[in-house]
Amino acid sequence: MRQVGSCRSAAKFPSVVQLSAFLQLGLALEKEEVAYVLVGGLALFAQGLPRVTYDIDLFIQATVPNVERLKAALRSVYDDPSIEEIQAVDLCGEQGGVVRYGPPEGDYVIDILGRLGEMWAYEDLEAQWIEVQGVRLRVATPRTLFRMKRGTVRPQDRADAAALALKFQLEDD
Repeated sequence: MRQVGSCRSAAKFPSVVQLSAFLQLGLALEKEEVAYVLVGGLALFAQGLPRVTYDIDLFIQATVPNVERLKAALRSVYDDPSIEEIQAVDLCGEQGGVVRYGPPEGDYVIDILGRLGEMWAYEDLEAQWIEVQGVRLRVATPRTLFRMKRGTVRPQDRADAAALALKFQLEDD
């Protein structure tokens, strides 16, 4: 994983300010027409399963033009020259790529995922548009989130998968 920006670790619970900051980023992603899918804890929140999270997980289409649109969206929200360090080559590899961006303000990071090993690429994700406080977000479907989380070793992911299965009546394929 390549790290860009401040990448400070989250030291406290997420706050309304962080949700507001994320929604501002969501508006910028839509304005710049970034091909992305929100996954992780904020995707669970958008699907009606709120839980504490310290990062924003964005799966993006790992192409040069889309990465440039992503950088434009980030620049419109954050005044940070380190955004220019984000490169498509870091996200496009066969084994996958993740860039962790730490905005200059806030106690959270943005994990930008181009691929997760051989299991997941942008094209593999089912997504839907969900409106959160008036902002349209492209969010992984409950089925996709369940499939992504059910077989991992992290206890939080297994708990998320169980909550998704219960709420949306999902079962292993």
